[in-house]
Amino acid sequence: MAQSTETTDWVSRFADEVIEESERRAPGKPVVVASGLSPSGPIHLGNLREVMTPHLVADEIRRRGHQVRHLISWDDYDRYRKVPKGIAGVDDSWAEHIGKPLTSVPAPAGSSYPNWAEHFKAAMVEALAELGVEFDGISQTAQYTAGTYREQILHAMKHRADIDAILAQYRTKKAPAKQSQKPVDEAELEAAEGSGAAGEDDGSSGSAGYFPYKPFCGNCEKDLTTVTSYDDDTTELSYTCNECGFAETVRLNEFNRGKLVWKVDWPMRWAYEGVVFEPSGVDHSSPGSSFQVGGQIVGIFGGKQPIGPMYAFVGISGMAKMSSSRGGVPTPGDALQIMEPQILRWLYARRRPNQSFKIAFDQEIQRLYDEWDKLDAKVADGSALPADVAAHSRAVRTAGGELPRTTRPLPYRTLASVADITAGHEDQALRILSELDPANPLASLDEARPRYDKAEAWINTHVPADQRTIVREEPDAELLKSLDEASRESLRLLLEGLEANWSLDGLTHLVYGVPKVQAGFSADATPKELPPEIKTAQRTFFALLYHLLVGRDTGPRLPTLLLAVGQERVRALLGE
Repeated sequence: MAQSTETTDWVSRFADEVIEESERRAPGKPVVVASGLSPSGPIHLGNLREVMTPHLVADEIRRRGHQVRHLISWDDYDRYRKVPKGIAGVDDSWAEHIGKPLTSVPAPAGSSYPNWAEHFKAAMVEALAELGVEFDGISQTAQYTAGTYREQILHAMKHRADIDAILAQYRTKKAPAKQSQKPVDEAELEAAEGSGAAGEDDGSSGSAGYFPYKPFCGNCEKDLTTVTSYDDDTTELSYTCNECGFAETVRLNEFNRGKLVWKVDWPMRWAYEGVVFEPSGVDHSSPGSSFQVGGQIVGIFGGKQPIGPMYAFVGISGMAKMSSSRGGVPTPGDALQIMEPQILRWLYARRRPNQSFKIAFDQEIQRLYDEWDKLDAKVADGSALPADVAAHSRAVRTAGGELPRTTRPLPYRTLASVADITAGHEDQALRILSELDPANPLASLDEARPRYDKAEAWINTHVPADQRTIVREEPDAELLKSLDEASRESLRLLLEGLEANWSLDGLTHLVYGVPKVQAGFSADATPKELPPEIKTAQRTFFALLYHLLVGRDTGPRLPTLLLAVGQERVRALLGE
């Protein structure tokens, strides 16, 4: 098989390990990597790391010509743990569903989906399609209710004493205090926690002994049940519901309304699916947690623990910290409204899983796009570093081919400014964007899409109303009248050069050049040739233009703003 030449990035290193390990465990069979997602609420950008880490590794393995399956287990048979904070206190009726499987909880009001799990799963499936993530989805509700795991459940019940002995090693242990590099608040812990499965109990251990299986009540559908007896020979299981008092006896070899507790369920699936690589979050990786305990329990099912890293937090710049139980949680769909999929893929590809990073919803997104465009140019001219080339390649394409991209990727900050100023008028937006480069004008706004649409969405959804740009309707006569001769001269110099410099580059040269000329220097003089006070003069000049054009001392980049306002209106507002 062809080997990767991109040996300097973390993805290639993991791919090497996974291919080697898969050949050792299951020679000649497809490599299996896995992710697990609980659709207990909005699946946020922290959860996306659970998918992107194995996706990038699986994609690298595919690029090398190997067969690989990326499984995403939808943990939709998990219990409904708590009412999300966005709903709690608003509609308390949702509390009555706590303890039911997520697929037995009604969908949120107004949803077209049949239940809670399908509603939140759908948004993630749509985002993953846009991101180019190829996967095999597995509904745990479908698996359990079809009896797929019956033999594994009976095996776990038969070996319940062995499972209990493993779990007992950790029940009374406290994890050692861990030094954190930064404060970790409750919101960040909830974001890392995901579904909260890591905090679930590890099975009922009452007077009848320990049982790693939880039936859902035949009356109220909740898992608030206690197993009171079990017979290994007949597989007869009796339970009572602590919520409604219902009790029944069933035969476990034909009963499909229950599931293994999380710390047993996860390793059981590793063995059943032959998973070789699966990352885990902080909550699953600490001492005594699911991943560590699962590494011992998986042997009971005849399997081995997957290899895989612990992944770090994903933060948000410009929004409240993520939390899977809060309303307004930033999701992959939210991010894809304001950035192209290549950018979002790049954020996950360029950082090792154990490195935390932030996703920008504020002004930082403009700098992020500037950084991306510089990298794009370096990759094109061959000057990028190997690791950066690898991350870029993983962002723009998968083993299946290139992701759709913007034909004319104009600067994001320019597009955002134009969208801000034109307020939805596409004809005006096209006029301005066509004047950016008169030698190569934009023929249609579609050439700038989807980047233009992402920038427009960012302006409309993440820029506060008091920071939006509103061009003056009439000149500020009072300010114009109060100007000293130097200020009037600066406006004259600008107006004289407008027509000859009416392009993005031309206007950039002009607005920076006016204070230089006023001070007796050439408009082409470089910063090294100029005294420090020129910068002060430039800032003063820019503030004057902003006040005269938009009534504030800041705004979009002046060259873009001037193009947006148009020559005739600029002349009127500057007092000509």
